[in-house]
Amino acid sequence: MKRLTLSTVAGWCGGSLVGEDREFDRISLDSRDVDESTLFVAVRGERFDAHDFIGSVAEKNASGAVVERRAVTENPGMPVIFVNDTRKALLDIARNYRLLLGVKVIGLTGSVGKTTTKEMTYCVVSKTLNAIKTQGNLNNEIGLPKTVFTLDESHNGAVIEMGMSHFGEISALSKTALPDIGIITNIGVSHIENLGSRDGILKAKLEILDGMKKGSTLVLNMDNDKLCDVSLPDYRILGFGIDNAKAEVRATDIKQTQDSTSFTVEFFGKAQAVTLPTVGLHNVYDALAAFCVGLELETEPSVIADALSEYTPSGMRQRIKKADGITVIEDCYNASPDSQKAAINALVSFSGKRKIAVLGDMLELGDYSETAHRQIGKYAAEKKLDAVFTYGEMSRLIAEEASKGNVKSFAFTDKAELFKALNSYLEKDDVVLFKASRGMKLEEIIEMLYEEWKIK
Repeated sequence: MKRLTLSTVAGWCGGSLVGEDREFDRISLDSRDVDESTLFVAVRGERFDAHDFIGSVAEKNASGAVVERRAVTENPGMPVIFVNDTRKALLDIARNYRLLLGVKVIGLTGSVGKTTTKEMTYCVVSKTLNAIKTQGNLNNEIGLPKTVFTLDESHNGAVIEMGMSHFGEISALSKTALPDIGIITNIGVSHIENLGSRDGILKAKLEILDGMKKGSTLVLNMDNDKLCDVSLPDYRILGFGIDNAKAEVRATDIKQTQDSTSFTVEFFGKAQAVTLPTVGLHNVYDALAAFCVGLELETEPSVIADALSEYTPSGMRQRIKKADGITVIEDCYNASPDSQKAAINALVSFSGKRKIAVLGDMLELGDYSETAHRQIGKYAAEKKLDAVFTYGEMSRLIAEEASKGNVKSFAFTDKAELFKALNSYLEKDDVVLFKASRGMKLEEIIEMLYEEWKIK
């Protein structure tokens, strides 16, 4: 982080500095992670209030702290910047720091595919810019500033992921990151319980424009029914897709193998061959969004293709592993109706003796939950899966609907029981998919299998 002064930051967040003006080159929200070069920001969380640790921060000789007036009444023994709301101050500081460095920012959001699109976009952006990217799930009002603060004077780019569950959240994040280029991957049903409808989700996602200058580019999925007709006279729309002829950037001649997907990107009368080291049409869409960003940065198409070939899945997203003669697709990071269907599509694209899906509950769907889980069961039947194993109270509806379509279906609410049944069912040359919302911790069943198979 670039070295700053307390007085500079006080001006950025409308705070009042009490005590001497000091320099710092780190910002932390964790009282355990401070030293004499750190500015501590005391944020109130769901489980704790960081103001309770101001004393220990002072004892570590921190450069200073940003605190709320109502929370700190005594002299803490170090300089402090008094503000009304430390969460708002954190966003204000991050926005001004981003402006100070003047980096090129690519901001992205969407119902599904955000993180994969971020990773692919970072691969592309890194070919021309010294960029940072959102790490892990730091895509909210606390995580995004943390990402911004990793910038220093050597950087000239950033790929910033923006998540949300309520109206106004993307707006606040966009006004902080100030994207030069925006991406909306798609509009699905994630967080529909808070936003009311898919139209509500579209409205919330379009808040990304709140931090973008008029005339800047918004990259949209033209195959998505809610995005294909978006009209924004004050912005440039660059569309991508597979089926929609309106898309300026399209994928054609898509071919999949066991571990890769190749296709041709057609754009503005030109064409470029691309090969991804992963499978599934959903990954093609994510790659097309990243390709659009590359074009906006005037990167050579062949260089964009090279960058996409270097993509590697992160975390628990669609990692493919051969174990005991069985192909295992690990995709336990998160799940929504759209991503469940995409994962099933990827499963059926594999060659193998039997196609088996282990599916867990999709969370945060509210009143739409029963319908969504039943739809996935019907989809599993349409795709003629050989078997479905489910874990969770709602996922039993997946099994119920799949069984109506002659798919062998087994429903469980106990992981140990599911493991035993699955382990006895699986045979050599089977392909098995694991997919559920993160809160279901479906990876624990994978770990049981690997332990049984003595696979590390």
